[in-house]
Amino acid sequence: MPSQKLIDRLKRAKRIRARVQGTPERPRLSVFRSLKGLSAQVIDDTAGKTLAAASTKEAKAKPTLDGAKKVGELLAKKAKDAGVKAVVFDRAGYKYHGQIKALADAAREGGLQF
Repeated sequence: MPSQKLIDRLKRAKRIRARVQGTPERPRLSVFRSLKGLSAQVIDDTAGKTLAAASTKEAKAKPTLDGAKKVGELLAKKAKDAGVKAVVFDRAGYKYHGQIKALADAAREGGLQF
């Protein structure tokens, strides 16, 4: 049985996803956070394709604020190589705080526009 905390996050994620749609011009930057890692991917929902992805494992980082910054920088670099300049941010029900905020700020500094 899932915890109430998880159920609440999934409800928030569903509300956000109803409004946020990734298009070829502005794909969706989706974030997933767990106790062991942090991952993010840039998704074109109309084609159902992942254009770029990065994780703490790939960035050889721990799931901390510094690790989130490394993932954001790596994702921004990969997205720019894939030809993506602007994205819509999908925080997947997580608070815009801590690791999620650090990842978003690092991606912005890397050249992605939200």
